[in-house]
Amino acid sequence: MNPESRLQPDDLLLGAVQRNCHITDARHARGMTLCNYLLEMREFYRWECDLPLAEPPPRAAVGRWLAAREALWNDLDDSGADYGPLPVGAELFDPFATDAINRSLFAQGMVYGAGIGRFHKPHFFVGELLRRERRGGVDILVSGREYVRDLNAAPAALQRGTVYLRQEALRRWLWEKVESWNLRPRPGAIQATLDSYGYAADPHQAIERMTVAESETLILHELGEHAAGLLLGPDWEEMLSGFSHRRAEILARAIRDNLADCLSTLPALLERDAQASLHFWFANFEGMRQALFPRLTAAYAVWNSSGDSAPLRAALTAGRSHWQALAACLLDAYRQRGAAAESEIETLAEGLETLAL
Repeated sequence: MNPESRLQPDDLLLGAVQRNCHITDARHARGMTLCNYLLEMREFYRWECDLPLAEPPPRAAVGRWLAAREALWNDLDDSGADYGPLPVGAELFDPFATDAINRSLFAQGMVYGAGIGRFHKPHFFVGELLRRERRGGVDILVSGREYVRDLNAAPAALQRGTVYLRQEALRRWLWEKVESWNLRPRPGAIQATLDSYGYAADPHQAIERMTVAESETLILHELGEHAAGLLLGPDWEEMLSGFSHRRAEILARAIRDNLADCLSTLPALLERDAQASLHFWFANFEGMRQALFPRLTAAYAVWNSSGDSAPLRAALTAGRSHWQALAACLLDAYRQRGAAAESEIETLAEGLETLAL
């Protein structure tokens, strides 16, 4: 199947967005570790060619596609190509002018997203608009099938006060995560999540149910990010944008993620007694976020074994003040020393036990 077959509703616009996607991938994709790069590229091929989730990509075809894509990226690098404007109707828009672009696209049943993600990588996508809603002053845009995207498709993101929830990206991310787990099944939060959704009886329907239900969990997290942003102020994003080393950014993002989930995600799931979604959340509680918050992992074990949510609620109460205070410490260092504070933050990241709750 021709990867360009996804370019359907407005090929002129989508072609321009696709070019910007190629440019951001050319600049950033090969900065990943080799293992992650190859896995991401394999799944990107499966997306571009619209292969069924359960169908393994043909190895030889992936190899040819990978060589062609890297040649394209090299050409873009050599030419010094920069992100271009987007044609919408009779006008040209800056590629980050999402609000103006979407005012035109909504009427066509489409949504456009653009923003700066982890490690300063720009992201772009255009997808089918499924629904729009507004909660607490935050616009929420939910998309389905995607026509154009770059290599790294985050299922959810908060960009300039708008939450983008990408259900196709979420569905694919869930499938990949479960595929990985199936290679070495083990008890724990992932197993509990899959059992809650009846995965053993019908994997495909279970993934569909998870995609719909856990869209809300991701939205709750992004609403928490918005609430955390109001507490931390604009200096936080300025600090993140100035980091030049990954370790400092990973620590800062983990602290804010933990604050967001203490403010929004987990309190809401507990209030709703959303047991499947609680298992899902803890199945994805990993990396530095988890290393910083061992009390929460212990509280989940109590809840999972006995149903007692009191330790979880107590951990969230403690977490709200702890993560906000820790974020304030990072901000104080940044406000006092500017870019020089990054080395201090990196040093903090090397001694997580002093920061953990």
